[in-house]
Amino acid sequence: MSQILTAVDNQVATITLNHPETRNSLSCQMLEEMLQAIEQFSHDENVRVLVIRAPRGTKVWSSGFNIHELPVSGRDPLSYNDPLECLLRAVARFHSPVIAMIEGSVWGGACDLSFVCDIAIGCPTSSFAITPAKLGVPYNISGIMHFFNIVGPRIAREMFYTAEPISAERAVQVGILNHLVAVEELEAFTYAMAGRIADNSPLANRVMKEQLRLLADAYPLRPETFEYVQGLRRMAYDSKDYEEGKRAFLERRKPVFSGK
Repeated sequence: MSQILTAVDNQVATITLNHPETRNSLSCQMLEEMLQAIEQFSHDENVRVLVIRAPRGTKVWSSGFNIHELPVSGRDPLSYNDPLECLLRAVARFHSPVIAMIEGSVWGGACDLSFVCDIAIGCPTSSFAITPAKLGVPYNISGIMHFFNIVGPRIAREMFYTAEPISAERAVQVGILNHLVAVEELEAFTYAMAGRIADNSPLANRVMKEQLRLLADAYPLRPETFEYVQGLRRMAYDSKDYEEGKRAFLERRKPVFSGK
C-alpha cells in the first residue's frame, strides 16, 4: 500500500505523507515513493509549486527516519546515496518552489526535510526536534549546514545538543517557520500562497531558486577538513553508544550512554 498521496491542482502539486501506522516515519518505501513523485512532477511543465504536507488533523507531521531501518554500527547511517539524502537533494533541486505545510510535530530527519523546503508554514501544533544525540547517531555535514542556513549556529547547536523540541512560537522567531497561522486556516493560507507563486513567472522562480540554492551552499571546505569531520562521524557510528541508542529506542527506555 502506498505511503503517500499525490495530486496536482491549478499548477500546484501536493505530496501528502500518509502512513499513520508509523507516524509518517521516513521509511525506505516512503522515501522511494516521494522520490518517484518528485521525479514525475519535475517533468510536468504545468507544475509551478510543490506542497509537502501531512493529512489534516495529524498530531505528527513526521516522526523522522524509520529507526528500524538504521544500519548496524560500522556503516554510515547518512551516506550520500541513502534514500533520505537522495530525497533532501531532490527537494532542494526541484525546479520550482517547495512549501512545507507543517501540522503536528516534526522529528529527526523530517526536520531536515522541512528545512530544505523553500518556505515553511506552520500552526500552533507544530514543533521541531532534531534527535541524533538521543540515538548516538552522528549527523552529516550537509544536514548540519541545512540547520546553519535556516537558524544559524547558536540555535543549531542548541537543537542538536539538547534534542529538545522547539515550539511553533519559537520556530517562527528563529526562522524555521515563515508564517504561523491558526490550524483551521493552515490549508487555505498555504494554498493561497502557492497560488500566488504559481501566478508568477515560472522561469524566473526556477532561476532564482537555483541561484539561492547555490549561494546557500557556497561554503568552502578544505579536503583535509572534510576528512577530519568524516573521521569524527565514524567514531560515533562505530561506537557502543550508537548500538545503545537504537536498542533503547526499540525497547522504549531511556538510553544509558557510556561515551564509548
